[in-house]
Amino acid sequence: MPRASPPPPKTSGASDADIGSNAQLSYILSPSEHFALDVKTSDEDRKSLFLVLTHPLDRESQSEHILVMTASDGGRPALTGTVQLLISVLDANDNAPQFNQSVYKVQLPEDAAEGTLVARVAATDPDEGINQEFSFSIVGSVPASQKDAFSIDPRTGEIRLRVPLDFEEVRLHELQIEARDQGFPPLSGHCSVELEVLDVNDNAPEVWVTSLSVPVPEDAALGTVVALLSVSDRDSGPNGRVRCAVVPASPFGLVATFAGSYSLVLREALDRERVSEYEVEVRAEDGGAPPLRARRGLRVPVSDVNDNAPAFAQAVYTVLARENNAAGAELARLWARDPDEAGNGRVSYSVWEGGAGMGAGSGSGSGSGSGWRPASSYVSVEAESGRLRALRPLDYEELQVLQFEVRAVDAGEPPLCGNATVQLFVVDENDNAPALLPLPLAGGGPGPWSAGEAAEPAWRAAGSAGSAGSAGSASSSWSLWARAALGAPAGQVVAKIRAVDADSGYNAWLRYELREPRGEGPFRVGLYSGEVSTARALEEADGPRQRLLIVVRDHGEPPRSATATLSVSLVEGAEAALAAAGAGAVSAGAGPRAAAGAEGGSAAAAAAAATNVWLVAAICAVSSVLVLAAVLYGAGRCAPRAAVPAGPGPATLVCASEVGSWSYSQRQSRSLCVAAAADGAGKSDLMVFSPNCPPPPGPAPKETPHEPPSLLDTVP
Repeated sequence: MPRASPPPPKTSGASDADIGSNAQLSYILSPSEHFALDVKTSDEDRKSLFLVLTHPLDRESQSEHILVMTASDGGRPALTGTVQLLISVLDANDNAPQFNQSVYKVQLPEDAAEGTLVARVAATDPDEGINQEFSFSIVGSVPASQKDAFSIDPRTGEIRLRVPLDFEEVRLHELQIEARDQGFPPLSGHCSVELEVLDVNDNAPEVWVTSLSVPVPEDAALGTVVALLSVSDRDSGPNGRVRCAVVPASPFGLVATFAGSYSLVLREALDRERVSEYEVEVRAEDGGAPPLRARRGLRVPVSDVNDNAPAFAQAVYTVLARENNAAGAELARLWARDPDEAGNGRVSYSVWEGGAGMGAGSGSGSGSGSGWRPASSYVSVEAESGRLRALRPLDYEELQVLQFEVRAVDAGEPPLCGNATVQLFVVDENDNAPALLPLPLAGGGPGPWSAGEAAEPAWRAAGSAGSAGSAGSASSSWSLWARAALGAPAGQVVAKIRAVDADSGYNAWLRYELREPRGEGPFRVGLYSGEVSTARALEEADGPRQRLLIVVRDHGEPPRSATATLSVSLVEGAEAALAAAGAGAVSAGAGPRAAAGAEGGSAAAAAAAATNVWLVAAICAVSSVLVLAAVLYGAGRCAPRAAVPAGPGPATLVCASEVGSWSYSQRQSRSLCVAAAADGAGKSDLMVFSPNCPPPPGPAPKETPHEPPSLLDTVP
């Protein structure tokens, strides 16, 4: 519809920071059949831009126009700038409602009940907003006396019967329907509805619902009355006798109370979770020929009762959590389903029971010694969402498995609950550096460092930093001493570095590397055994002392390490043999208590024999000294090594080589004696990880105070 054009919009145009011709701007508008750009130049050489409408707009064909305006300066090369114009077309009431049919033809039997739907007319208006809103009305009827016999819904266009039809009185009704929109000025469309009345038996049964008690609780008793129905037929005789039934088959049935009245009663138990609502249809049929029927539909909703407990999707949940997680971190989300509705189906979660037994000294920075801790001290469950969160950082060295139950309770009356077991496995991270392992004696006293020599005074401080503080540092340092005999053949083991890692798996798999001296030195270190042995025969040219820097590194990511500085004194063979024999005699006392008597006697005898031989050697000639030194050297090689206490422990990972397969075994600490090969051949390395699970609950064994034990096991 043509409209008066508004004044063209004005824009300030573009700006250019240049001067002269470089700042002279020209404008171009993208092609458009509806718009054009009008540029006005003032006396001051200023340009004003106007967007002019050149052709009428039609919102129904195109509601938006997108234009691009380009500004170019007069420089060389010319620089341009663009702006996008989005023009929305506002609606005007230029379209009248249009019916999808100009004539609706319908048929209706003369026994149609009041309120029967005659027809449903439909119209559309392509305008928008209030211009699109329209209402239906009946503006005329033929015959005119029957205009009030019909009604139309202004919004839906449903035409319904208001009074009974009579085929014998009027056979054809014609209604004039108008659809008028709410625009200004309003526009309207028209159609006609032709109703043909069909002749049938004059009176059909009628069904009314006189009382309806809904919703029905799902725990309602059998025989509960849901609705009262009234059925009548204005005919008489067989035509007035009516039979009723419920269709389709449902938990409801009809019971005749007296003539023309029925009760809709409950015949079967209800379950709202299976069917929440029933559409019941009551059918009535008279005894005429042909019979006349009537029907009445009922909607029977079923109300909920709290008859379902929350149920978890799994009976057992397995959750993996990395240690050192942040406090409050989400570990998992549990969900329990309750098919009830409203409060009966609203579930809240809580940690019900469970915990972990803590052994003596198993807490890592937690401040606890031993005992049992409830799961609620480690984790919590959000009551509404079921999110499982950690209350504090988890420590694998303190806790490996936490098993507890989570309870889900609904808000019904009485409340019902369901449980699920959660097994929380803490995944180890490489947060502990290797620590060198001391070798305690059977009596609790310190063992020898090497051939009777003591450690450096800094041992106590270095040992504390390597064990207790290993979780917060990447490496620690140790200082060790050992002796080696000049002329010792290749492959002779002079010392053994023992180290443990509080982590597990690859994080506790240790390897030993010789960092200094680099190149071809006289010593080498077993990659996984930690044994320091001669790489070749020792010579006087190697000097009186060799300083070895040994790095113990785990396989974690990132790896952590500890360093040990081993000072090896190169001595004559006789002196080394005597020192080795003395070390062997002392080390023999470190065996298990079961063998303390037998081994103690042999150790004492060996020590006495060594002393006597030394006195004889002081008197004997130089030739006798050489023979005596050879005898003592052989005795030192056969001396028993320091035993390691043995006992059962928790299952731990064992790996025989870097590329070997992992397996679980009950850890047994054993002392291994491997004789040095005469030809200096390398030994097989067997690496056993340190225990990483806390001991079982119970009183911790009493510890006997002792001096700092030795960190080095020396093999003569």
